[in-house]
Amino acid sequence: MTVGNMESAQLFDTGNKGRGLRATKEISTGEVVFAEPSFSAVVFDSLASKVCHSCFRHQANLHRCVQCKFAHYCDRTCQTACWDEHKQECGAIRKMGKAPSENVRLAARLLWRIHKDTSIVSDSQLIAVDKLEDHVADMSEDDLKKLKTDVHTFQQFWSYGSKHHSDDYISHIFGIIKCNGFTLSDQRGLQAVGVGLFPNLCLVNHDCWPNCTIILNHGDQSALSSALHSQRRIELRALEKIPDGEELTVSYVDFLNLSTDRQKKLKERFYFDCTCEHCSQHIKDDLMMAPDEGSKPSADKVNEITAFSKECLEKIERSRIEGDYNEVVKLCRECLEKQEHVLADTHLCKLRVLSITSEVLSFMQSFSEAAVLVHRMVEGYMKLYHHNNAHLGMAIMRAGVTHWHAGQIEMGHSMICKAYSILLVSHGPSHAITRDLETMRRQTEMELKIFKQNKHAYHTMRETALKK
Repeated sequence: MTVGNMESAQLFDTGNKGRGLRATKEISTGEVVFAEPSFSAVVFDSLASKVCHSCFRHQANLHRCVQCKFAHYCDRTCQTACWDEHKQECGAIRKMGKAPSENVRLAARLLWRIHKDTSIVSDSQLIAVDKLEDHVADMSEDDLKKLKTDVHTFQQFWSYGSKHHSDDYISHIFGIIKCNGFTLSDQRGLQAVGVGLFPNLCLVNHDCWPNCTIILNHGDQSALSSALHSQRRIELRALEKIPDGEELTVSYVDFLNLSTDRQKKLKERFYFDCTCEHCSQHIKDDLMMAPDEGSKPSADKVNEITAFSKECLEKIERSRIEGDYNEVVKLCRECLEKQEHVLADTHLCKLRVLSITSEVLSFMQSFSEAAVLVHRMVEGYMKLYHHNNAHLGMAIMRAGVTHWHAGQIEMGHSMICKAYSILLVSHGPSHAITRDLETMRRQTEMELKIFKQNKHAYHTMRETALKK
């Protein structure tokens, strides 16, 4: 797929949802519908010294820009590749004496690029970046106060010769960023590290049960010459076979929320009322609040334990932030004991506790107990998520690794293979995390052969490896 090629998608009027994109041909599962480089992007303030400002990879020992002392890069090739984006920003930071917030930096980068290249930078860009929706008129009083502060900071930061912009126009730009900014993850897809604007992607509408997903491809910056680097870009990938003419959709929020909660999040963040099939018909809400099937507890008991679980989760989160992992495990075990025979393993509160407990136990290297809990979590997820959902794939990968570390090689290998098949669709074969999974798949396959030939030899080999 050539970056910028939009032959598989076209702009159309959806009616009640406004503009949208639809398929111009039948699209296969896992196919890249289109790939698009960012119009502009910035690293989050909190990670400014830990993430490369060019390729957005999380790296140790980054090189700092000697002029502004704010931007950091993997090496000189990344710095050279990013100079066009950073040049005006670098001077503005030095002039102001410090770097402003990521929103202000992104707005400035966006406008510097508009002045340099105009608001449409390629023939494949379907909409001018400053023609995107801003929803400023729909913002709450608190959002408008924050917007006013950002505009004031921007006007102090901005410098482009004698070119100045009205507060209304800058407010419009900030509104576009708030409604259309896409969170960028690191090279392993495990941590949000920045935010960027992708004009064509902004035209893809939301559905809680979408037919596409978005991943960030960090490109290839391994060549010594930056001229040979491939661009950082998003890829819109098909989660299932999409017929010619069908609207392309992605989910703006995690599906693992009740339909009313998803609608609330979407209204607050993106200013629209979701009327997708899963929200309108409350599909899977019953599973997300389900009682235990075996013991069939009363509705009052389910409500009581749900309320208890929510209070307990707040305590668990406080202990986790404080780094008191023994207390986290203690609280989680108490909560799971109360939930047992009352809440089903698809209940959102139970899934949350299962996830936290298994994660912390794995961190504490109590892999056998963690494996039991993460397996239950995955079983719940598989009843709720789309079968090719990236969150499901990542959860199954974590479960597979936990079983592997617990010495349960058969289940570990099976889950790693399942995760690999999902991430081939959602991330593609060249993504770093998919390549990591392929390495794990080959390793567990080799260990499984040893296990089947001689279980004693396998466990001896594993014990020896763990002692190193």
